[in-house]
Amino acid sequence: MTEATTLSSAAGSPPPHTDRRLLIDGQLLETSRTFPSLNPATGEVLGHAPDATVAEAQAAVAAARRAFDETDWSTNTELRIRCLDQFHRALVEHRDELAALTIAEVGATEALCQGAQLDQPIEIVRYYADLLKTYPFTEDLGNIESRGMQHHRWVEKEAAGVVAAIIAYNYPNQLALAKLAPALAAGCTVVLKSAPDTPLITLALGELIANHTDIPAGVVNVLSGADPEVGAALTTSPDVDMVTFTGSTPTGRRIMAAASDTLKKVFLELGGKSAAIVLDDADFNTAAMFSAFSMVTHAGQGCALTSRLLVPRSHHDEIVELVKNNFGLVRYGNPAEPGVYMGPLISEKQRDKVDGMVKRAVEAGATLVTGGEKVDPGFFYTPTLLTNVDPDSEIAQEEVFGPVLVVIAYDDDDDAVRIANNSIYGLSGAVFGSEERALRIARRIRTGTFSINGGNYFAPDSPFGGYKQSGIGREMGRAGLEEFLESKTFATVVA
Repeated sequence: MTEATTLSSAAGSPPPHTDRRLLIDGQLLETSRTFPSLNPATGEVLGHAPDATVAEAQAAVAAARRAFDETDWSTNTELRIRCLDQFHRALVEHRDELAALTIAEVGATEALCQGAQLDQPIEIVRYYADLLKTYPFTEDLGNIESRGMQHHRWVEKEAAGVVAAIIAYNYPNQLALAKLAPALAAGCTVVLKSAPDTPLITLALGELIANHTDIPAGVVNVLSGADPEVGAALTTSPDVDMVTFTGSTPTGRRIMAAASDTLKKVFLELGGKSAAIVLDDADFNTAAMFSAFSMVTHAGQGCALTSRLLVPRSHHDEIVELVKNNFGLVRYGNPAEPGVYMGPLISEKQRDKVDGMVKRAVEAGATLVTGGEKVDPGFFYTPTLLTNVDPDSEIAQEEVFGPVLVVIAYDDDDDAVRIANNSIYGLSGAVFGSEERALRIARRIRTGTFSINGGNYFAPDSPFGGYKQSGIGREMGRAGLEEFLESKTFATVVA
């Protein structure tokens, strides 16, 4: 374990926001360049993060390469279990400090930290530590006869190698730990790059690894930086075997193209424009409440949120009124304040993007039922409901990443399925109605995850990912581990 300053604030008190460092080759390093991280609830500078250079990214890759090639990390399962257990324990012990930093930098509420922003991600680490204890890295295929001899065959699972993991800003703990934990469990070494908007919380994870685990030097490296060339250096380096990225689909396309020159394994978790379908036999109150409050969760900054609400034409006005009433119940404001349900958008740039899309939708003929307003200070945007939306319009096709719900009327079940599948994305979806009918609808939607009558699929043991341009591969569950493994088939002549 590296000796360095740890996270040290008392539970419930503001965390230290300065003196964050890169983790490269087992050392916590200061850099000559820094950039500010803002508190999105106030717009004020929260702290400064190292602005890594391309040379530092290359050093991190070189360290990961050495750790993979020259240590027993990839083959020592007991060491990996011990280190993951240590990491999980450190996350639990420093949970309150991590929560305070997540609230301040990410704009998440404490309630979200008790779920997908922090507490659930922490349990991902424990899940993979436990899975390692039973996972079969060898599969026996038995014998075959060939050329008059018996040949015994088997398959062994091996680590994919050096992984470049690049994450988005919206759920940085979830995204980092859902990549780190299975990659480390598989025996890979990792260079983790934070999102430019939320570097401090990701660097804090690196501090915990350096100070509280026996993970060997170079196995985990953590970078932050505002220079896009740093990410480019990771995706094109010949010493990186695999790239995993969570973020927008346009960026995912560029990463996939960059990785193609060296034919890297690519694992992408990208955007979504998911639909929630309300059937005419559904409980409209439940559907409206689910649709409204899920859409404003973390100010709509979630790739799997159901941002299109498909309703029967004959019940359109009734359901719209219910959603509008639920939006009116949403308390938004500083996420550090008790009782706040919705915090800010991550930046002024993102708020301007959301506001611009809403204004263009109204200009194109959509009706603004409620919302559509900026609120200062900070980067707040009111819960927004749009009706009379063309299913082919920008607001119905493009990811907004803000608290904006569009309502689209449909004529019958086939029409609802057609509209739901009318998207380049296929990440998630939802349906409300009688169980058997709802399940039939769910099975016709081309997405990787699906909620029926409010069912929650999201957990460490549940594979998460999408169809179409929502990505390639699955995070979490056994499938998440196997993304970071290669299969090697052996055969030997039986004497």
